[in-house]
Amino acid sequence: MRTPAVMIVGLVLCPCGLLLTLTGTLAPNWRQVSLIPEQPSDLILEQGIWDLCRERQSSHDRLCGQEDELSYFKEVPVQVARGMMPSSLVLTVLGLVVAALGVRCWQKEPQHALAGASGLVLLLSGLLSLVPASWYTHELEVLPAPSGATLAVGYSLVLSYLGSCLEILGGVALTLSFHHCCKERRASKTTPSPVLEPGPRSVTGAYSNPWDVLEDERDGRHGRSTLPCDSDL
Repeated sequence: MRTPAVMIVGLVLCPCGLLLTLTGTLAPNWRQVSLIPEQPSDLILEQGIWDLCRERQSSHDRLCGQEDELSYFKEVPVQVARGMMPSSLVLTVLGLVVAALGVRCWQKEPQHALAGASGLVLLLSGLLSLVPASWYTHELEVLPAPSGATLAVGYSLVLSYLGSCLEILGGVALTLSFHHCCKERRASKTTPSPVLEPGPRSVTGAYSNPWDVLEDERDGRHGRSTLPCDSDL
């Protein structure tokens, strides 16, 4: 049996979403701070959820592990992202393992119920990573930053958004596998029971004389009679 298209879509989108979400979680560039007063004009401060980096665009010198002087990491959106992004990654890996067991391309037929369950897990993982990314974007201008600096969205936040959307789409595609289970149950309920063909009727009555046998054959009440014909009487 060919693998259903919804399963193929889910198994393609979800690993891509996992890769993008992983990159967005680890890379320290959720927000870019530039044009900082009393600092070189080419200096950019990159803020992530785990680290702070400084980079000079002219020389491409990059230095991470900067001290958090503004208590950036203590803000609630950053703390929430620190908790929900790794949880989303763990759920995505778990969902992909369950999806691989459910699709089972090397078997004759996939396990639709197991594939649908993996879709629910992957859908939840996409929502878990989408919530902190959305919250961080909403609080982008409020989070601590040097006064007078220019704030911009970093590439890590964009990758987190894209990865979350791909995981949600892939999870929805795999969840559609439940439709096949419902179709199978509906088909099993509407399948008519086999009709048994009537067998030859047994003769329950005894004939007392040959004339009764001849009369029974003429009436045809038993169809083709298995009794001896009149020539044998």
